[in-house]
Amino acid sequence: MPNPPKTIYIIDDDELFADCIKSAIKKHDKSIAIKTFKNALDAMNSLDDLPDLILLDILLPGPDGFTFLNELASYPDTAKIPVVLVTSLALPEADLSIYNIQGILNKEKMKPTEVIEYVKRFSR
Repeated sequence: MPNPPKTIYIIDDDELFADCIKSAIKKHDKSIAIKTFKNALDAMNSLDDLPDLILLDILLPGPDGFTFLNELASYPDTAKIPVVLVTSLALPEADLSIYNIQGILNKEKMKPTEVIEYVKRFSR
């Protein structure tokens, strides 16, 4: 029996940027299921289907990325989901360890290969 499809959530209000990340991941592995969300609220409402990895922007309309991280951390099953922040904000990684942050990618400087490295590391 084949493994269930890997699932990645991309949460970013910049549709073009999210599409670029999605394209890079699909180029790497077409079998990965990718769900994109423009805001944290829609992503929170979809957490019944737990992803293997979340790529999260912090500056979002409505509830921001930190609100989303607090929501994830408040439930045992979602607190274990690895999260990579994709943001242009300068954030200290040490302060974010309680949220299962596995890394921070600078939106302005990152390369698609950096996203793929996280995908390889955290996809089942």
